[in-house]
Amino acid sequence: MIKRAIIGSDIFDGQTLHAGKALLLDGDSFAGVADTNQIPKAYLTETLGPGTLMPGFVDLQVNGGGGVIFNDDTTVGGLRTIASAHATLGTKALLPTLITDTPRKTRAAVDAVEAAIADAVPGIIGVHLEGPHLSVARKGAHDPALIRPMTAEDEEFLCDAARRLPNIMVTVAPENVTTSQISRLANAGVIVSLGHTDCSFAEAQSAFVAGACCVTHLFNAMSQLGNREPGLVGATLTTPNVSAGLIADSIHVHAADMQIAISSKPEPGRIFLVTDAMSTVGSDIREFYLNGRRVRRENGRLALDDGTLAGADLDFPTALTVLTQKVGISKATAFAMATSYPARLLKDAMGFGTFEVGKTCNGVHIDLANRCRPL
Repeated sequence: MIKRAIIGSDIFDGQTLHAGKALLLDGDSFAGVADTNQIPKAYLTETLGPGTLMPGFVDLQVNGGGGVIFNDDTTVGGLRTIASAHATLGTKALLPTLITDTPRKTRAAVDAVEAAIADAVPGIIGVHLEGPHLSVARKGAHDPALIRPMTAEDEEFLCDAARRLPNIMVTVAPENVTTSQISRLANAGVIVSLGHTDCSFAEAQSAFVAGACCVTHLFNAMSQLGNREPGLVGATLTTPNVSAGLIADSIHVHAADMQIAISSKPEPGRIFLVTDAMSTVGSDIREFYLNGRRVRRENGRLALDDGTLAGADLDFPTALTVLTQKVGISKATAFAMATSYPARLLKDAMGFGTFEVGKTCNGVHIDLANRCRPL
């Protein structure tokens, strides 16, 4: 095994941002961080340009990439294309996300993810089912004709999927899922997230007590923070053990709201980044179709013909720039929001999101121009 000591860049290990240090690699395994004047003799020194070495990004909400949208191509080949497109932008682990669709398509999505993991498709670590058990009142770009309450059969399927996959996240609305169902899903190993809901503060709290531990794309498609009714946003920001995904593209959420959420969220729950990326990422396509409806790509914005936002034209390097330059978040916090924070929420992070001695590095180098390449 070749032993390398990489110098010349900052190092973020998932927790701490180190400057003036060397990243030690024993073959593909992380061997630690050392002072540059204390590099062991067995290590060959390699110099990189300015930038940061860090774990590859972990994205828990990816609808598509490389010209492919998961709802239209629930195959191993489709998943390989999506994951490959995001890998070129630094994402090493992702949950392909199926938005509200038919029961047949939902089952096909789980089958495809299970097969992709069995085939060791790089980057595929589970699935995110965003719907169909949502609220029509906060449907966003989801097809209202396909939104419906959760049945006993749906619940049984999801619990079985949790046994088959290392990670399954399900976005639900309390309007269409009971607290008993949430509790049973959580106990079965499903990561239950609230989203696309007009629920009250009290209803959100009840869902959290039952076992929901996350909120999908905070601020978007949900009840807002009001002076007399705090809604799901208020419940999220005041419940310590609940995490929340954030689309940091300066389109979905105002920079001031991002700053408020990040600074006010108590431990152990965290605000983490998601791209909510559609097929446009890693592609030059100008439009695509979602459940038969056209989505146009204009100036970094994806929208239906009626103007409704439909996912995001976003990658993590861009999101990190928004956080550090527009929101004013420290680099260390921003990097954690793209790596270790989402990894903590997973049932099995599969070694992604942090550097651990003796484990495969799964690292990337991001330069000052936001270009990523694997180590």
